Amino acid sequence: MQKIKTALLSYGMSGKVFHAPFLNLHTGFELLGSWERSKKLIQEDYPNVKSYPSIDELLADDVDLVIVNTPVGTHYEYAKKVLLAGKHAVVEKAFTTTVAEAEELAKIAKDKGLKLAVFQNRRWDSDFKTVQKIISDGVLGDLVEAEFHFDRYNPLLSPKAHKETVNDGAGILKDLGPHLIDQAVALFGSPQAVSGDIRMTRENSLVDDWIDVVLIYADLRVRLKAGFFVREANPAYTLHGKKGSFLKPRGDVQEDDLKLGKKPNLESWGTESDTLQGLLHTEINGKEVREKVPTLQGNYFSFFDGVYESIANDKTEPVTAQDGVKVMQIIEAAIASAAQQKVIIL
Repeated sequence: MQKIKTALLSYGMSGKVFHAPFLNLHTGFELLGSWERSKKLIQEDYPNVKSYPSIDELLADDVDLVIVNTPVGTHYEYAKKVLLAGKHAVVEKAFTTTVAEAEELAKIAKDKGLKLAVFQNRRWDSDFKTVQKIISDGVLGDLVEAEFHFDRYNPLLSPKAHKETVNDGAGILKDLGPHLIDQAVALFGSPQAVSGDIRMTRENSLVDDWIDVVLIYADLRVRLKAGFFVREANPAYTLHGKKGSFLKPRGDVQEDDLKLGKKPNLESWGTESDTLQGLLHTEINGKEVREKVPTLQGNYFSFFDGVYESIANDKTEPVTAQDGVKVMQIIEAAIASAAQQKVIIL
């Protein structure tokens, strides 16, 4: 197996937690190093890799794949630079700050024959995979409505300036919103229309920190909500169909385990606590059923498997640039809906 030589554009939380552990352990990748501006930290964890002093020096090296994991407002600039240098790219969410930027990156990658993936790792969360199976099994009948939450209780502003100052990449709509939107589109496809309500609720907040976005389909409504004042958690996923309902709390353990330094190569990796199983209430073979459903195992390795296959064997990326474009279209529609106080037709 020829290894894909890979470099990161930063080694903060994203690089340290969500990328480097998988790239280091995956047999298909070689972690070459990271661009580090001031703090030189990657060699403390991976002594044999490089710390690049500039993006130009990184791109001049024998690199096949670059992970663009810098602040959202820089994604377009850096991803474009990476692609024009002839490197494959994985771009963190939010993919870009506008639809136009997303479409341009997708075109550059296509024209140059390069792979461009969006890092939507939460498609491989244990809770989402379970929801996906419930829907595909058809045990709820035709779905009427769904509601996805990404709630937190944190009234304090972030110490990270780029998250709290007014810029095109700041705010919860482009932070947690892409996870919710991508999951909805992965399950149901692109909606016909979008309604958005966007607020600032924390004291002295300059950026949006509460969203209520409704995706409108012919026979389905999907509500996506996120905010910082939810002390008692709602179910992360609520599905209501013509035969039954499914409610699932958020329970994926991968992010917490990665932050604790656990290595994602254990057989038990991505296994939720049984206390967080979802509740299924439906009718099967004429009999009413109300029972807990075992949660499927989550595994972010699957994303990196997909990236490897896309580059090494010319397969489709696990999350494509066009997927990223669709998410940005919905984000822009939600912003327009909130500003104009009307439903936006896509």
